[in-house]
Amino acid sequence: MVYVDDMRAKYRQMVMCHMIADTDAELHEMAARIGVRRRWHQHPPEHDSHYDICLAMRRTAVAAGAIQITWRQAGAMILRRRVTGWLGSPDDALAWHVGRVSEGKSRGGANPKHATASR
Repeated sequence: MVYVDDMRAKYRQMVMCHMIADTDAELHEMAARIGVRRRWHQHPPEHDSHYDICLAMRRTAVAAGAIQITWRQAGAMILRRRVTGWLGSPDDALAWHVGRVSEGKSRGGANPKHATASR
């Protein structure tokens, strides 16, 4: 499944959003289908796998079957992929994220990605 979020970020004369997918194969297939060059793929280790696409390409992706999600859902899904290895559903992404944050607070721990080693 391919997803496009509702982020609106200015980039030069364009307004951009994110396109993510369950697999890189699905992501690249959609990018090719809507005319987004592969060189625009942002990938590990610098970024989580996604494309930043302009709003015209977003509309084309939706017409081609991409699912519209919120920016917050996209962020929660990407975090879930970092932790579990899969994006999961946008329907429960925010609840998963809230549970993850609450779990960390109840343990008294910080986000392990940002925690510093004790000396």
